[in-house]
Amino acid sequence: MSADQTQHLITSWLSLTQIQALITNELEQTLQQKHDLSLNEFYVLLFLSEAPEQKLRLQQLQTMVGLSQSAMSRLVSRFEAKGCGAMQRAICENDRRGIYTSLTPIGEEKLRKAKNTVQHVLEQQFATPKLKHGLQEVLKQIKG
Repeated sequence: MSADQTQHLITSWLSLTQIQALITNELEQTLQQKHDLSLNEFYVLLFLSEAPEQKLRLQQLQTMVGLSQSAMSRLVSRFEAKGCGAMQRAICENDRRGIYTSLTPIGEEKLRKAKNTVQHVLEQQFATPKLKHGLQEVLKQIKG
């Protein structure tokens, strides 16, 4: 690969991550303001809602959300400390070392409202001409 091709790939990658960071920041701020949720907390509720029986082991959640074990444990603890009742933890009956986190009906309702907000933010962001143009340019560059 030539130096120009390498630089082209790096520039495309940086443009793409910049766009992703912009949208992530907007989602984070809006979810905090409207629902007192971080984006990672939203992801936890979303992944729990999609899981069989709406429950997952903490290890599974940490992989899905992309957090370390300690960060995931802190996130769930902070979420529980809010006292909103959106999730609950339980020890796995088959493996006493395993801990499940499950979604409650309150969590389902909180997720439903937050999903509407996420949809609105994403629609807004993707409708922005500057962002649309930036994405189109990055995709053109990647395709070569």
